[in-house]
Amino acid sequence: MAAVKTNVMRVLEQHKITYAAHEYEHGKEAVDGASVAKMLGQDPAHVFKTLVARGKSGGFHVFVIPVEKELDLKKAAKAAGEKAVELVHVKELLSLTGYVRGGCSPVGMKKAFPTVFDESVNTIPTVMVSAGKIGYQIECSPADLVALVRASTAPITMD
Repeated sequence: MAAVKTNVMRVLEQHKITYAAHEYEHGKEAVDGASVAKMLGQDPAHVFKTLVARGKSGGFHVFVIPVEKELDLKKAAKAAGEKAVELVHVKELLSLTGYVRGGCSPVGMKKAFPTVFDESVNTIPTVMVSAGKIGYQIECSPADLVALVRASTAPITMD
């Protein structure tokens, strides 16, 4: 168990969701997800990154995908019910979500944005996402996480 308790961990505890906290070495900069998976000895297909996009409508959407995959903007737009989506600039992330790049979690954002997980989340025993702070990850049941953030699932990564 990590000595640090992040807001994400508090939210999971409030909702009585069982999770495991993981900590990894890091500098001041964000570490790419594939490196995080490797440092934690995890299958990269079980470690997901959180991306925030702006839809053509002006609304924001959250997409959560395996760290080694790339978001397919066309599929993401379709899943979000938008004509198009584009990722928000990293400078907007903190004011929008309350999180910095590399520490962005689908749990506990400043505002609950419509969220879509890649459908592969339905095929894995546990999923790992950022705990809301660089250097910390949480691992829990995909069904619990998807239900908590009221997410949908869809094929949103590039083939």
